[in-house]
Amino acid sequence: MAYPHLTDEPGGIATATQIREGHISPLEAVDAMIARIEKLDPAINAVVVRDFDRARSAAKAMDGLDIMPHQPLFGVPMTIKESFAIGGLPSCWGFKEYEGQLQDADSTVVRQLKAAGAIFLGKTNVPPALADWQSTNPVYGRTGNPHDTSRSPGGSSGGSAAAVASGMSPLEYGTDIGGSVRVPAHFCGVWGHKTSWGLVSKQGHDHPAFKGTDAHDGVLSIAGPITRNADDLALLLELTAILPLRRHEKPLKDCRFLLLAEHPVSEVDAGVRGPIEAAVDSMRKAGITVDDHSPDLPDLAGDHGAYMRMLNIAMARGAPAPDGSVASAADWFDLLDLQARCELSWANLFESYDFVLAPPAPVLAIEAVEGQSFQGDTLINGQMVPAANGLAWAGIATFPNLPSTVLPVGGTGNLPCGMQVIGPRWADFDCIAAAKAIGALLHG
Repeated sequence: MAYPHLTDEPGGIATATQIREGHISPLEAVDAMIARIEKLDPAINAVVVRDFDRARSAAKAMDGLDIMPHQPLFGVPMTIKESFAIGGLPSCWGFKEYEGQLQDADSTVVRQLKAAGAIFLGKTNVPPALADWQSTNPVYGRTGNPHDTSRSPGGSSGGSAAAVASGMSPLEYGTDIGGSVRVPAHFCGVWGHKTSWGLVSKQGHDHPAFKGTDAHDGVLSIAGPITRNADDLALLLELTAILPLRRHEKPLKDCRFLLLAEHPVSEVDAGVRGPIEAAVDSMRKAGITVDDHSPDLPDLAGDHGAYMRMLNIAMARGAPAPDGSVASAADWFDLLDLQARCELSWANLFESYDFVLAPPAPVLAIEAVEGQSFQGDTLINGQMVPAANGLAWAGIATFPNLPSTVLPVGGTGNLPCGMQVIGPRWADFDCIAAAKAIGALLHG
């Protein structure tokens, strides 16, 4: 089946082209997007921080200006995850105690996109501390999945994906440490890219408790784009990457893929497995090599355990674990050693394969629940299992610092399903190009 989709609204490049060719003005583009937000967002609640007056003023100021070569997004309205700083707007990360705490300056990503001509309409919803696959908090309330508002759009960039999927924003930027770009893209049926760690600046993406200290998060966490097509992903990455990347884009028929559909920690539900296997079957019928097994596959169970320990330490920011323990410096250096070994294992695998295909999560969009979804169970193939086990599918790219592009590949019922295209570190544009080619093969 064709994957479920919600909107035929133009993407970022298409909107920029309309403006450049004089079909619409920046103000008309901004007003149209504001009207769409005002119409649709009462039911979805994705764009929770709104900056419409300043957006209109910025658009009016662009009227009659020449479009410079460095402004490929001239006049294009967009939104961004609430956790990114925009001067004059709040960034509370869903914490009631930081509600209304205004930011003094723009984050690096916001500055880069403004320099390219983008106009920010506002910011999108997150879970508290960016720590769930839901986007619900006591400040802004709950964001619903546009395909079924009783379900989650994912997290922590859930508001981002919901806004893009419903056509309330053509472009978004989120962050990912436990699937927070990839899972919302998967749940909402849009495109998302987890960047190679260190490729995009996280300056100005600071926990509100550390406002003004420039203590932005370090290990594992990345910033990455969410869009409705692959070309927009690539453009946003070009505009925000802090170093030039190689591009060895190969035709699909010349690529070798490894399908990773099983994980010792996390079973995959049939609702996810079915669309991914159908996509892989289409690839094989087109003459593309997709293997099911490799003797060079890293130690998935061992790496997942190390990933979870590193993830919990990074998220705790020095707070004791539930058992009262605090990681020592020796514990941390041991984890860095394990991470380096994991990176080498994946580099060895990529000597034989161009890309690895995998589910972004073991389930489709989950039903909204009270509290943090990771603290409960989830239904997989008729059995209730710990929901936190699903982080295994995020960790396969996060722990070794690899890039991963999620594209929509199909759906089950009225819910979309995505697939990860994971590549060697710094092969970000190659991942996006391969995902684009797979999408063209599947959907035309």
